[in-house]
Amino acid sequence: MNKAEFRETAGLDPQAVAERVLSVLAERDTAARSIGAVFESIGPGRARISMTVREDMLNGFGICHGGIITVLADTAFAFSCNSYNEMTVASGVSLDFVTPGQPGDVLTAEAREVFTTGRTGVYDIDVTNQKGQLVAVMRGKSYRLKGRRIVDLEVDESVK
Repeated sequence: MNKAEFRETAGLDPQAVAERVLSVLAERDTAARSIGAVFESIGPGRARISMTVREDMLNGFGICHGGIITVLADTAFAFSCNSYNEMTVASGVSLDFVTPGQPGDVLTAEAREVFTTGRTGVYDIDVTNQKGQLVAVMRGKSYRLKGRRIVDLEVDESVK
């Protein structure tokens, strides 16, 4: 097992690589836009994304629909495991709800890499509200696709 922050980045600054990947993927991610995702921070193997619970996100009980919380957590997971510019997809997730999200709550998903080995990885994602209360916890398993880059960094001098 290894921590992915030690991956080869062809001499480029890993933080700059993560930020470049964020700028490209965030523009393409219509699901993240649909929930009003705000990309707060990204770095090698980590991402922090927030959203505000809107009326159109409520279920029949007047609380945030679990699927919306899952989209937020999965988005943080996706950005954290793709932060190395290696196209990576989810191979599975497990999510537990702890407390309901309320209308107007600002929910924040913070994803962090636990470990990677070979082409697989494990990530933990905590979703909290603006009071710091835990709303949900997710564990994501990732699979890195062989030889697939997200952006061409070698020709982009701005990331060196």
